[in-house]
Formats: sequence, structure tokens, C-alpha cells
Amino acid sequence: MWLSGAKWSKVEEIKGRGAAMLLGTHTPKLDEKGRLILPAKFRDELAEGVVITRGQERCLYVFSKREFAGVHEKIRQAPVTSEEARKYLRVFLSGATDEQPDKQGRVLLPQILREYAGLNKELTIIGVGARAEIWDATSWQKYLSSNEEKFATQAEEVIPGLF
Repeated sequence: MWLSGAKWSKVEEIKGRGAAMLLGTHTPKLDEKGRLILPAKFRDELAEGVVITRGQERCLYVFSKREFAGVHEKIRQAPVTSEEARKYLRVFLSGATDEQPDKQGRVLLPQILREYAGLNKELTIIGVGARAEIWDATSWQKYLSSNEEKFATQAEEVIPGLF
């Protein structure tokens, strides 16, 4: 048992930097009002609110507000003179929405984002470390099927220094 506050202050410092990890695969359903129940394992990290926006491969990205603050800081550094940066930011941020989970852990997915991601009732939410992704369940299975074998046999270093 730690008697000094040093261990706990370090934990708080790490959490303050957005170091919490969202992991796993979850399969909630979209209700008739366009809401989904966040996975129980994600609720503590996302309790203070989420930012949901368009992601690559037609999924939705879900960030905690704390994590999105870091994304926003990086966005602010993008050169306004870069046409590609402007295009990317317009698409990325124009569909972004900040939502507050209700007492049951539900958040509303706006129609424009549901259409972008092709979401039906059956969903898959995956934890991707600092963010979660929301996929239509069928789209996720197709994506996973087409990429799982390449992952299993990957010989080159994709993320420098990871292994």
C-alpha cells in the first residue's frame, strides 16, 4: 500500500494527458432515435462528453473531450496556406458534434454522420487506443476480413519502434 500521495499524483498526471485507452470490440444497436449506448468499459473515459466526427474508411471517430482538445491543438498548427489541409479540416470538422452521454450512457449520432458511415441498426464499436470508432457491423466485418490476414503476416515495421 502506498502511503504517500506520489503514486496517486502520477496516475492523475497520466490521466490528465489523455492517456486512458479505449480497447476491444463491442456490438451495440442503434435505437429508433439514432442513439447508441456507449460500451460500459468506455463510459468513465467519455463521461465528461465526446466529440464525434467523420473518420477514414467511412467510420465515425469518437474522442473524449480531453483527447479532442489535443487533436484541436494539432489542427491549429495546420498551415492555412495548404489547400489539402483546408480540405481535410473542412470535411473533418464540418460534421463534428459534441455530445454529452445521458445517465444510461447513450449519445445521439446525428443523421449526417449516420449517413456518412452507412450506419444501420447493428453497429460495431472498436477501441483504437485514444479514440473509438463506430462502424456499421457489416462494414466492419468486411473491413476486418480484408485486412486481418495482412495484419497477421505483416513483415515490415508499420509503426516505428512498436515491436
